[in-house]
Amino acid sequence: MKVKAHIPNMFTYFNLTLGILAIISILGEAYSLSASLILLAAFMDRFDGKLARKLDVESEFGKELDSLCDLISFGVAPAILIWSFQLAHVGVFGMVIIILFALCGAYRLAKFNIVEFEGVYMGIPITLSGGIVALMTLYSTKYPTNIYFIVIMMLFLSYSMISKRIKLKKR
Repeated sequence: MKVKAHIPNMFTYFNLTLGILAIISILGEAYSLSASLILLAAFMDRFDGKLARKLDVESEFGKELDSLCDLISFGVAPAILIWSFQLAHVGVFGMVIIILFALCGAYRLAKFNIVEFEGVYMGIPITLSGGIVALMTLYSTKYPTNIYFIVIMMLFLSYSMISKRIKLKKR
């Protein structure tokens, strides 16, 4: 087996590693660090697919691995981050919001894996949604943010991931 075939997957594994480290950071209440790790994971995620295409080593395994890792780094980690930092005191409603976010992200990833991609995303990518949650958290660590804004944004991002009305051209 050629080494170059594994290079894009190494970026994907690093993405997952950063997502796990983001969750661990949340446990230590290091919210800014967690948000930064999620953003760094998004940077890594940007390169795995590009690298696979450039090296001509795209595979079904890589596609599935990428989705699984993205669910952790951009679905679960941001949901737990925003819950721990902002939504924990909202109670059950806060839990429902973050579960909805993760479920919509999982649905989007699964759907994306079974449809033929034609250069236009239906709904916004989970990477973008998770990145926005990380940026909201970084902003909120410096400036108090209205809880209603956070709730509305989380619901909007959840909907946006599964919406057929929102279309983004891949760059």
